[in-house]
Amino acid sequence: MAAMLRGIDVSNWQGAVDWDHHADNGVSFAFAKATEGSTFTDKWFGRNWTGMRESWMVCGAYHFARPAGDPETQAGHFLRAVQRAGGMRRGDLLALDLETNDHLPARRVAGFARRWCQAVVDQAGVRPVIYTFLTFALNGNCAGLEGYPLWIAAPDDPRGRPDVPGPWDRWTIHQHSHIPVDRNVFRGTRADLTSLGYRRRRNVRDIL
Repeated sequence: MAAMLRGIDVSNWQGAVDWDHHADNGVSFAFAKATEGSTFTDKWFGRNWTGMRESWMVCGAYHFARPAGDPETQAGHFLRAVQRAGGMRRGDLLALDLETNDHLPARRVAGFARRWCQAVVDQAGVRPVIYTFLTFALNGNCAGLEGYPLWIAAPDDPRGRPDVPGPWDRWTIHQHSHIPVDRNVFRGTRADLTSLGYRRRRNVRDIL
């Protein structure tokens, strides 16, 4: 099996996170919740974003999707929160946490997710990672998202060997444990991981 990077993900439920401690214990990347829906911003996100960066981790931010809302509005809310926290640097990652259907049919959920992802690509130039779990994807809620990297929540599967639901044929990040914090692995190098992240767009001034 190829070498795997170790990561964690956090939200306001963890409160203050000791990022230096995690870095000293081999954590190479992390995701922090930034927003949910169209109005909620995680009060710990700014501190977490700074802490990840200062600990030399690959930094990731995620948005908890509310498919009953407007996807473009939620994408804008998410990206503004990241900007307020200090903005993006080369290799930073963005993700959509897609795990609730808000009582909508699967085609509506998948349509929301596709529009949210496209808005992020258009506004930030980053192809977001999709966080979801097996049964949610198998129920059709992720249709059309196979072009985005899969972050699969599968704590009951062996680390680095999760079941992969359609429409994907491979995993990118495996959330393999929730104890004592959500733990993840990425199969590849740091350079492989950051290649999925932010690149500053070139404009006419850059070319000239």
